[in-house]
Amino acid sequence: MQDLLTILETARPSLSKGQKLIADYIRNHYDKAAYMTASRLGSEVGVSESTVVRFALELGYDGYPALQHMIQETVRMRLTSLQRIEVANHRLGDTNILDHVLASDAEKIKYTMENMDRGAFDRAVDALLHARSIYIIGMRSSSPLAEFLNYYLNFMFENVHRIRTTSGSEIFEQLMRIGEGDVMLAVSFPRYSTRIVNAVEYAAQTGAHVISITDSTHSPIARNAYAVLTARSDMASFIDSLVAPLSIINALLAAVAQKKQAELSATLSKLETVWDTFNVYDKNTASKAREHSDE
Repeated sequence: MQDLLTILETARPSLSKGQKLIADYIRNHYDKAAYMTASRLGSEVGVSESTVVRFALELGYDGYPALQHMIQETVRMRLTSLQRIEVANHRLGDTNILDHVLASDAEKIKYTMENMDRGAFDRAVDALLHARSIYIIGMRSSSPLAEFLNYYLNFMFENVHRIRTTSGSEIFEQLMRIGEGDVMLAVSFPRYSTRIVNAVEYAAQTGAHVISITDSTHSPIARNAYAVLTARSDMASFIDSLVAPLSIINALLAAVAQKKQAELSATLSKLETVWDTFNVYDKNTASKAREHSDE
């Protein structure tokens, strides 16, 4: 998938006069165009809505929604955090932010479910179940998702390694023993970190299976992956909305837990004894909550 701005530049000589106006507007104002309807974009440029639709088809997209999605991806990959805030404020306007964000997140989960590659999901589960060691990597805003994976996979497997990313060289020191029979779980969304891209490429070169949780099969961490699990993500102000990726991770953990039910039950039973012995959890609060619920 070429960069949208490159596509526009390459196609420009063959476009009609009205289509060139659209292309120029998108190139110069893609941050504004990203969330415009076809009608609004046409009005802004001074052409009809049908011209905008034909323009999308001329570029090779299935329709305007596909082109709009590409513009949005360009925004996410190119804009700085400060520019993201400006775009988000313009996009949200005077709407109810709570309702807008919750509805948008629900739509992303629905889209992710409808477009999930079930075969890739099954391959990911199988790879984890048969892994010699599991390496988990996620940086910046994806780091909490990697920590979540690390927390729960440690209940199910003995050889789980969370790759810490304080420096580029330390990543490869931590990956020194990765190879055939191992699995790397990589989580990354725009703007992609070069460190995680390099780590994924290295892991794949050693023969390890890479499971990529990302936004697209065209993502730089998807190129060498054994299984790509795609999730719809977007901007919520300068913040990345990652509810759909978390839902995929929940499903992945649940599927693996079901396959390892006997071992996991034994582990958790032992842990419950330890937790009770050392008062890890507040039993009094739980008891009071049950008493109130019975009243």
